[in-house]
Amino acid sequence: MKNRTAVKSLEGTEALDRIKELIERIETCFFCSDIKTGVPLSARPMTALEVDSKGDIWFISKRDSTKDVEIKEDPFVHLLFQKDQKNGFLNIYGLSEVQNDREKIKKLWSPGSMGVWFDGPDDPEISLIRVSPLQGHYWDDAYGGLVSMLKIATSSLLGTAYGENNDEGELKFD
Repeated sequence: MKNRTAVKSLEGTEALDRIKELIERIETCFFCSDIKTGVPLSARPMTALEVDSKGDIWFISKRDSTKDVEIKEDPFVHLLFQKDQKNGFLNIYGLSEVQNDREKIKKLWSPGSMGVWFDGPDDPEISLIRVSPLQGHYWDDAYGGLVSMLKIATSSLLGTAYGENNDEGELKFD
């Protein structure tokens, strides 16, 4: 059984649409900061709350947290998303900025998970992190989990090639 990969680099709105689609499906990433060569980087799980019309990825953070301090010293970050073992991988390298836009915080606020960490959207400890992607790479299953499982099972039973089942490529941003 052959496992073929369709390599397709995406630019502009195609790249933006692809990261939006993947981030909406995946949500949580390893947010890596302090990524200087030869030094252990800082990584922590974070939930991407929005990909805006410019492609910026938004997170809520805690003011004066380690990551906020690291971003102020070195704004380059890596975001590593993975849906599950076989699909939905996204690697974004970008430039980050800590912000204090109270209206944006209210727009992104969700009482469920955020209420555990903060006393509401007006909590002065909340900060925003905006990541503007500079480059990226995606890998995904072209069919989705259930369809892929059925195609693999059918190919295995028939002894035929599965065909093109992976989708990957560079993401290029202006």
